[in-house]
Amino acid sequence: MKRLLAQIGFFVLHNPYLQNFFSGRIYDGKLKGFCAPGLNCYSCPAAAFSCPIGSLQNFFRGTGHNISLFVTGFLIAMGAAFGRFVCGFACPMGFLQDLIYKAPTPKFRVRLRKLSYFKYIVLAAFVIILPFSVRDYLSGLGYPWFCAYICPSGTIFGAWPLLAANDFIRGMLGALFNIKTAVAIGLITMALFINRFFCRVLCPLGAIYAMFNKISFVRINHDKPACANCAKCSESCNLRLDPVKESSHPDCMRCGNCVRACGEKALKYGTINKSN
Repeated sequence: MKRLLAQIGFFVLHNPYLQNFFSGRIYDGKLKGFCAPGLNCYSCPAAAFSCPIGSLQNFFRGTGHNISLFVTGFLIAMGAAFGRFVCGFACPMGFLQDLIYKAPTPKFRVRLRKLSYFKYIVLAAFVIILPFSVRDYLSGLGYPWFCAYICPSGTIFGAWPLLAANDFIRGMLGALFNIKTAVAIGLITMALFINRFFCRVLCPLGAIYAMFNKISFVRINHDKPACANCAKCSESCNLRLDPVKESSHPDCMRCGNCVRACGEKALKYGTINKSN
């Protein structure tokens, strides 16, 4: 329940202008000069902050040069402090997938060992390399490849609400919107059966935070003397990780299922990992 309340709280913190969902407007005030910790589209009508991936991508495509150091510093600070704890507690896109996963459908608790590396390819190719290298001849700007072709947050929290409230935008739909909608529906469908599929396979923000998981300040500690070796923590993990040995694994989002499952209190949130 505490995690659910935290997720709701962070969703509202990311998106305080809920009335904009009905007006079809996008908040464009001074707060948009700052990044949110989670994946939350700039174009979401209710969003108060910019998306860190969108801001990073815009830098590489040739815009926003003055915020590049801020965005980079922000991501390093968040990663070093929290790692993928942000994904587990503060990301609106992660929260949406958790809600979808609660639907009464068959669940496939799979490790996704090789597929989990694909998010690093998405980060490198769609956020950095393609926006930087493929430029428009006239404007000299790169194209926002990740936002344009992959990001489900932009479609679900941005495009769909704007289309529902704005007749003018509905008249501008084209093939690109159909592609983005197909991707979003596909990822929503995957979220019904596999926990956090997008986060584990495609999310470039998750890829950045994952690189800090082993050194982040906030983590899950294992108390060896208290451990009964009952494996209840492993059974509770939707990602098929072993929390005793892999609480700092790049895919671990520190959701706390293992902490709650441990009757011996051998797993706890902390700041110094004594056993891993």
